[in-house]
Amino acid sequence: MTKNTRKGSAQRREPRRIIVEGVQRDHPDLRKLSRAVIALAQAEAEREAQAEYEATRPRRPREGIDRE
Repeated sequence: MTKNTRKGSAQRREPRRIIVEGVQRDHPDLRKLSRAVIALAQAEAEREAQAEYEATRPRRPREGIDRE
């Protein structure tokens, strides 16, 4: 089988359905949970820092506008 044959046949195939089911556990995975919370906090801090930077950075005048 060549690459082109595999690629062509993959395009004709119908998309797969993915099913996710939750599983209740007696003890949650604290390491996984803590990583998720830290990632959320980092993303929020990044958004706040970007917003602060955008608010405080000096604006450059547009090129092509005559200043007198």
